[in-house]
Amino acid sequence: MSGTRFSLNQWTARHWPLPELVETCAREGVGAGLWREPVREYGLERAAKLVRDAGLDVTSLCRGGFFTTAAGLDDNRRAIDEAAALGTAVLVLVSGGLPDGSRDLDGARERVADALAELAPYAGERGVRLAIEPLHPMYCSDRCVISTLGQAIDLASRFPVEQVGVCVDTYHVWWDPAVWADIARAPGRIAAFQVADWTTPLPAGVLTGRGLLGDGCVELRRFREAVDTAGYTGPVEAEIFNEELWAMPGEDVLALVRARYEEHVV
Repeated sequence: MSGTRFSLNQWTARHWPLPELVETCAREGVGAGLWREPVREYGLERAAKLVRDAGLDVTSLCRGGFFTTAAGLDDNRRAIDEAAALGTAVLVLVSGGLPDGSRDLDGARERVADALAELAPYAGERGVRLAIEPLHPMYCSDRCVISTLGQAIDLASRFPVEQVGVCVDTYHVWWDPAVWADIARAPGRIAAFQVADWTTPLPAGVLTGRGLLGDGCVELRRFREAVDTAGYTGPVEAEIFNEELWAMPGEDVLALVRARYEEHVV
């Protein structure tokens, strides 16, 4: 674990070349959450060596899942293997939306549970914990049929705690009136904690509409205090999909987001 809990998710500085991100984050003593696509483009073995040589704390790998659509169990097993190779104990899962032409939401959610039953032991054997991430309900049809933290906790609770947990992402769960009670009932189940703010009006490209910490309406510090009270002591990963940040040099993104973290989250 690095000297600070702050971690920069790679997608926050999306266009920063992997070697520069790894070198800078390691030098600054902060962690980094990596994504499969740029790691695969760089080469998994090369990326794993890069991380090891730099001494970087890889706080998570994004992402596995999409169980209800095109992605299969084989791809998720590869994702688990990639996480293990990179030295991270957390693979974040986005469950997937409804299959094409389907309206069977209950059935889609059970498909997620069935996939986890297959993958959880495999992950546990490799020292990787699956972190179910609920996404805002606006993504339910096409990206994630798990919409609330309560749903994610109930699903994770079917499996050993060391194999399956949840990811609390403030951008996706801030609106839920049950979220505080759900965090409180999740000791041991929180595997990852990600922060971003919610600003309005939302841009046309909703996926790139996450706000810089402090620019929106999310009680970021309250979330951090709540997960702490629930026993979570791991990294606080800033995952902000934002076109303005993506246009900035990576080192500037790191400095800005870290300063906002210190101001609004700590």
